[in-house]
Amino acid sequence: PKGFFGMFDRGFERFRRGYGWMLEGALRNRAFVLIMFVALLGVTGGVATTLGLDFFPSADVGLIKLHYRAPPGTRIEETEKLVLRVEDAIRGIIPAEELDTVNDTIGVPSSFNLAFVPSDNVGDMDAEILVSLKGGHHPTVGYMRRIRSDLPAQFPGSVFYFQTADIVSQVLNFGLPAPIDVQIQDVNFERSYGLAQQLVQRMKAIPGVADAHVVQVVNYPGLQIDVDRLRASKLRISQRDAANNMLTSLSSSVLVSPNFFLNPQNNVNYSVAVQTPIEKINTVDDLLNTPVAAPPTVLASADPTLLPAAPVMRLGDIATVYPRSSLESVNHYTVQREIDVAANVDGRDLGATAADIQKAINDISKGLPITTHIDIRGQNEVMLASFQSLGVGMILAVILVYALLVILFQSWVDPFIIMMAVPGGLLGIIWILALTGTTINVESLMGSIMTIGISVSNSILVVSFANDLRSRREMTVFEAAIGACTIRLRPVLMTALAMIIGMIPMALGLGDAGEQNAPLGRAVIGGLVVATVATLFIVPIFYTLLRRKPPTLHTLDVRFAAEAAGAGHTGETSHG
Repeated sequence: PKGFFGMFDRGFERFRRGYGWMLEGALRNRAFVLIMFVALLGVTGGVATTLGLDFFPSADVGLIKLHYRAPPGTRIEETEKLVLRVEDAIRGIIPAEELDTVNDTIGVPSSFNLAFVPSDNVGDMDAEILVSLKGGHHPTVGYMRRIRSDLPAQFPGSVFYFQTADIVSQVLNFGLPAPIDVQIQDVNFERSYGLAQQLVQRMKAIPGVADAHVVQVVNYPGLQIDVDRLRASKLRISQRDAANNMLTSLSSSVLVSPNFFLNPQNNVNYSVAVQTPIEKINTVDDLLNTPVAAPPTVLASADPTLLPAAPVMRLGDIATVYPRSSLESVNHYTVQREIDVAANVDGRDLGATAADIQKAINDISKGLPITTHIDIRGQNEVMLASFQSLGVGMILAVILVYALLVILFQSWVDPFIIMMAVPGGLLGIIWILALTGTTINVESLMGSIMTIGISVSNSILVVSFANDLRSRREMTVFEAAIGACTIRLRPVLMTALAMIIGMIPMALGLGDAGEQNAPLGRAVIGGLVVATVATLFIVPIFYTLLRRKPPTLHTLDVRFAAEAAGAGHTGETSHG
């Protein structure tokens, strides 16, 4: 043919002849080639130890979720003023042309069920700031690092840390506040909090750990009211009466005694509650002047003239008030109280960071009683379990493929030769992940499974055709190997190149959040490149070493025909 296709065919023929010459050289120096291949596998094993581990690739979705915690006890109106200053600082870091919206949630989100809302707000001093960036923005992680380094110095006494903003990361955290969540359980709560403080300081010195902090607020200022029960009992007031009166006065009666007003004009129910106005309680003396009375049923059953005091008492007549710190939030895991130390990962893979944290935990745990448990929860725990399942699945897949090939080829040797392309595919996967700085994650492992399937299919093509040549043309094992590889060179390359070219856009991470699927494309490309080389060079070498006897599968038809002919001839003789 003439034209472009003619030029292509002539060029491919020259390439085929060159490949045949190289294959002959490799077959003449099989020992050297295999030694180099094994050495390369050994080096690749060392390279594999340098690869990081991540549960799932991170994606730049243009969202920043910053949690701001003012000093404990800050009133909500003061927190709002501080949040406005934080917003101004953020606008000074992120250019206006890249900033889309800034949304704040200050205080406890009372209109939502906190069991279904992933919020760290536990008091009036907490605020969540959600920043949305416009398309074409600079990398979000760069802005996060600037905010992390600049804002704490401008707001002394406050705590800043980033929360997972995108829905994928929130799902992968399984309800926990951060990718790494260290849970400390102990029957002695004071000891567990001391361990948490030690662990935070150790974690801050670990590379890759960012925003290490204790989740719970244990120093929230409050007022402790101790009722003198003996004096209260003489005044016919119980501890429950004092507590109910304080609850109604400070938090309204909407929960303890719900009442509703039905508006006849619009048929809408409105809650009717009794509560002391906030502006009426400004000092401790105002709190001590809160009226405290027994239930009406108790007063009605007694003669008021015989009571030792007025029906209504002041809180200060039966109780004393003093300041103290208390727990603002209490978390439980399997019934027992626990302290959480949460942290993000920045600039390092999750597996290595969690491994260093585990070393710090092991050092801190020395000498602790058996009732104390320190465990790493979050993505690392789920990642290890998922990798274990994927690893077992990959091994089972190789075993099942080998078993199926044994049945199809009626041989134990041919499937083993075919599977020799799998180490080459794994070798290419490890090297491309190392060269591109990609970690081992769920996506790259899925790409590895795809690579194994395609590399095995190409090896089947070569080995099966070599067996056909030996059975039909009575070739030697060397001639059959060279002939099969050179003749089947075009379909092998077409299969590999079709997948490689199709995976290039995915490997480049093009499009919004394309970096999440990039490890899959990179693993497939690297694995197929080396697996194809292994199919065209390593598989023929093993074929010449292990398949010296002619294949028996192709002689079965002849044998069956001969047996059938022999049986027919015997039947005719007996009949005669």
